[in-house]
Amino acid sequence: MDITMGHCVGTRPPPSCLVLLLLKLLATVSQGLPGTGPLGFHFTHSIYNATVYENSAARTYVNSQSRMGITLIDLSWDIKYRIVSGDEEGFFKAEEVIIADFCFLRIRTKGGNSAILNREIQDNYLLIIKGSVRGEDLEAWTKVNIQVLDMNDLRPLFSPTTYSVTIAESTPLRTSVAQVTATDADIGSNGEFYYYFKSKVDLFSVHPTSGVISLSGRLNYDEKNRYDLEILAVDRGMKLYGNNGVSSTAKLYVHIERVNEHAPTIHVVTHVPFSLDREPTYAMVTVDDLDEGANGEIESVSIVAGDPLDQFFLAKEGKWMNEYKIKERKQVDWESFPYGYNLTLQAKDKGSPQKFSAIKVVHIANPQRDTAPVRFEKEVYDVSISEFSPPGVVVAIVKLIPEPLDVEYKLSPGEDTQYFKINPRSGLIVTAQSLNTVKKEVYKLVVTNKEGDLEAQVTIGIEDANDHTPEFQQPVYDAFVNESVPVGTSVLTVSASDKDKGENGYITYSIASLNLLPFAVNQFTGVISTTEELDFESCPEIYRFIVRASDWGSPYRHESEVNVTIRIGNVNDNTPLFEKVACQGVISYDFPVGGHITAVSAIDIDELELVKYKIISGNELGFFYLNPDSGVLQLKKSLINSGIKNGQFALRITATDGENFADPMSVNISVLHGKVSSKSFSCRETRVAQKLAEKLLMKAKANGKLNLEDGFLDFYSVNRQGPHFDKSFPSDVAVKENLPVGANILKIKAYDADSGFNGKVLFTISDGNTDSCFNIDMETGQLKVLMPMDREHTDLYLLNITIYDLGNPQKSSWRLLTINVEDANDNSPIFLQDTYTVNILESSSIGTEIIQVEARDKDLGSNGEVTYSVLTDTQQFAINSSTGIVYVADQLDRESKANYSLKIEARDKAESGQQLFSVVTLKVFLDDVNDCSPAFIPSSYSVKVLEDLPIGTVIAWLETHDPDLGLGGQVRYSLVNDYNGRFEIDKASGAIRLSKELDYEKQQFYNLTVRAKDKGRPVSLSSVSFVEVEVVDVNENLHTPYFPDFAVVGSVKENSRIGTSVLRVTARDEDSGRDGEIQYSIRDGSGLGRFNIDDESGVISTADILDRETTGSYWLTVYATDRGVVPLYSTIEVYIEIEDVNDNAPLTSEPIYYPVVMENSPKDVSIIQIQAEDPDSSSSEKLTYRITSGNPQNFFAINIKTGES
Repeated sequence: MDITMGHCVGTRPPPSCLVLLLLKLLATVSQGLPGTGPLGFHFTHSIYNATVYENSAARTYVNSQSRMGITLIDLSWDIKYRIVSGDEEGFFKAEEVIIADFCFLRIRTKGGNSAILNREIQDNYLLIIKGSVRGEDLEAWTKVNIQVLDMNDLRPLFSPTTYSVTIAESTPLRTSVAQVTATDADIGSNGEFYYYFKSKVDLFSVHPTSGVISLSGRLNYDEKNRYDLEILAVDRGMKLYGNNGVSSTAKLYVHIERVNEHAPTIHVVTHVPFSLDREPTYAMVTVDDLDEGANGEIESVSIVAGDPLDQFFLAKEGKWMNEYKIKERKQVDWESFPYGYNLTLQAKDKGSPQKFSAIKVVHIANPQRDTAPVRFEKEVYDVSISEFSPPGVVVAIVKLIPEPLDVEYKLSPGEDTQYFKINPRSGLIVTAQSLNTVKKEVYKLVVTNKEGDLEAQVTIGIEDANDHTPEFQQPVYDAFVNESVPVGTSVLTVSASDKDKGENGYITYSIASLNLLPFAVNQFTGVISTTEELDFESCPEIYRFIVRASDWGSPYRHESEVNVTIRIGNVNDNTPLFEKVACQGVISYDFPVGGHITAVSAIDIDELELVKYKIISGNELGFFYLNPDSGVLQLKKSLINSGIKNGQFALRITATDGENFADPMSVNISVLHGKVSSKSFSCRETRVAQKLAEKLLMKAKANGKLNLEDGFLDFYSVNRQGPHFDKSFPSDVAVKENLPVGANILKIKAYDADSGFNGKVLFTISDGNTDSCFNIDMETGQLKVLMPMDREHTDLYLLNITIYDLGNPQKSSWRLLTINVEDANDNSPIFLQDTYTVNILESSSIGTEIIQVEARDKDLGSNGEVTYSVLTDTQQFAINSSTGIVYVADQLDRESKANYSLKIEARDKAESGQQLFSVVTLKVFLDDVNDCSPAFIPSSYSVKVLEDLPIGTVIAWLETHDPDLGLGGQVRYSLVNDYNGRFEIDKASGAIRLSKELDYEKQQFYNLTVRAKDKGRPVSLSSVSFVEVEVVDVNENLHTPYFPDFAVVGSVKENSRIGTSVLRVTARDEDSGRDGEIQYSIRDGSGLGRFNIDDESGVISTADILDRETTGSYWLTVYATDRGVVPLYSTIEVYIEIEDVNDNAPLTSEPIYYPVVMENSPKDVSIIQIQAEDPDSSSSEKLTYRITSGNPQNFFAINIKTGES
């Protein structure tokens, strides 16, 4: 090395020198590292993974995908490998093989008496390998992890080997009945095995991998009740290695029995016995058991709880085999158990083992409690009526609940029974006669039913009816009052008393007069007072009127009257009034003394009192004289000598009756000279006399009226006239039957011209109210509905309407009123049956009539006309709206829908109001017709089958659906093509089995045609399906490809053309077919990408131009892989050396040299040493030197071998 380096001094080193120098330096640096030695001496990896099969023969080498070993940096190294640890049993040996520049680590199994590898004992070894160079202090270590691969060296084993099961005869097809279990200690595919029956079995199938035994046929206990099956567990490798022997066998004993699967079930229908039954039945008990034979027979039904007194027992007396009746063993103590008994029943069958039903609790109701007893609605009816009630007044309505259809009410004989009567059908009690003459406060009646075992008491209280009249303390009243008393002055007080109680005895007063009176009476106190000013001069001097005393009785008032006389006293309460006022006139100066100038006149209407006259002013000079009695004005003294000229006198004159003065009047007198007319005075008239005459006339008329009223003083006391009906009283009236209770029908009008009680009219229905449907208000005459009417029961009533007054003697009148009950739509149509049921064939054609339903309506006219319709939303059926005939309206299919529950409505045609209807259920059951072919589910099948499945394996279960019933729904299967018996099908279960072995290499697909056919009569139907069977290839690749050598060496010249063949590797595979076909590939190595390999021939060729000067050799890892389902492969290491070709020119160390030589130097003086090198290894020692130009005189020469000049 040193020589090489010295040889390179002063020259440009070749690339190979640089590489060697670098490696040397790295090795120097790494010297002294523990376990590795100098740099370059080390394993290619610190750990290798390798494999070897268990049971391998001696001298079998382990296989590793990595090149195990050390690269030879120094070809002189003598390397030795040794297993340091990890092989305590001594299974392995390490060997060295040197190829080119690599020392391979080869590990093999030892020979001789060494133990054999067993994966089941140990499947992994980790070896520590030491590599060393003999004679040098170089060492390296690595790890080799050896995985022991499994070989199929163990057989499957059953555990346990014997099985026994018991299944019911009724077990359905495909039910898993048992499972056998085997194990194989091998792993992977070597541990796989199949289960199958040793001999052909039709009724059972075994799953090849799970060992589940399923039922594939119908069991029949009578034909065979035990099956002994032998199941084989066969290693899958047996077939591959050509050995079909049984690996392991298990026995399965299948016992068939009629298993008591079902427990009895109890159904109970309770019953309430009639009270007169001698042997009452309280419930009907039926027991069902779905098992057959003895398992389905009932041994007993017992009362296990709820009957502590042992009063009940079950009697097997029913029509059917398992029907029982719960009866009483002795008289039942219902008093201790008023709510009944809760009996607990349990049944057991005759099966083995016996099964008991679930307990069933039955409530036995107390018939005395649960059956509603007939009783009166009330035990005591408390009612009250007026004591003035006439015959026919409603007293009370008694009712039995629930009311029997043949109900009849009676009044028990008694002292009060004669006053009342009862409607035997309705329970309406009315008065039979007037009660006001009896003077009893309470009446008591007892009402019974027809049998007389039920009764109710009716207590009738008589309401105080104001039967006392107020009585005045005086027979007449007389009073005197002056006309001058102020308004409101009390004149006198009348007082009356009433023996009745409460409001019936509370009295109010009123004046009963046809004329207006200046008096009023206080209605509460009876005080009579003036209501206006009294005037003796214009009003009557005596007032005679009647004061009426009225009680507040209910419903009618009693009144009494008394005469009252009030005399008016005259009082001087009027002033005199002048007949003429404002007089004026003229007298002459010579008017004679004592002459009559004029006269004044005044009238006093107070009894025409005498009036005195007086001049109060204007006569201061005394010329005039007024006569105080006559009112004549005279001249008292002469005017002639008085000195008065054209004088004026204004006299003011008054008049007095001694107490009152009249308003002054004026008399204006003018004195004139000359002759004056005698009629020279004029006055304004006051018409006092006329007014006085009018007042006197009014007074006379008022007296006349009062005298006329005196003739009517007995107006209220005499019952002169009887009551009479108004002219509007109809002869008949129509009412709707659905008029509600309390509704008004008609108000009957009646009048009585009398007043007071004499004129009060009472109304009653005295006859004709046969169903108690009507009542009339005693006071108002309002006819009302008392009980619901039913035209369908009674459509006409003739009522006797009787009216009474309350006079004494009492008067009455009657009229007949016809009540026509008009139909109302109060009855719904009623179907003749509660439900309708019909069975028809599903093939019934459209239009086929299947049934007629009928409903009837008791109403009349359109209210009773019925129309039919189908309420259920269906297209399959329709109904004739008039006849009720139901017919098929669309195609039927029992398989789509087996029965229909139709709601059919019957509705009336009421034109007004709400229409009534009823609904009935029509159940239509479709009888089956064999009209459905079996349908495969799914319509076609596709299965994948391993080619090594054992014969008898079920590869597919066919399933069909045939909704037809009976034989039409029972399906049988068959194969149209079975490929020469390779497949077979179970006709009952549809299980397809292998009957011959499959071979993927011969045929990969089978298309089976299967037919399913039912047993329908007279024509059976069938359908066809297809089963596509794909055969899945099983890994039969048993042998791994192998090379005769683990490594080969080849060479190729550099610069060879791409595609130049280098060498050929050949591997062998003992498998046949695709498993034995080998493909080659290069997957690793330094030459990856530089070389190609033909994948079929194994010829390695160049893939690039090679240059030995760049890389002198290459390693390749070649894989040989077969074409099995699970490909196997092996590898070989290929070393290719690149041969040198003279393709490089020598190179001098310097491109230009600059030597110096002294002139005159002698010959053969050395001037320069030319150094050159050729990269080609073959030419490096064959270099020659010569001068080619620049030496024309031949001054210089060069050594041809050394290059010295």
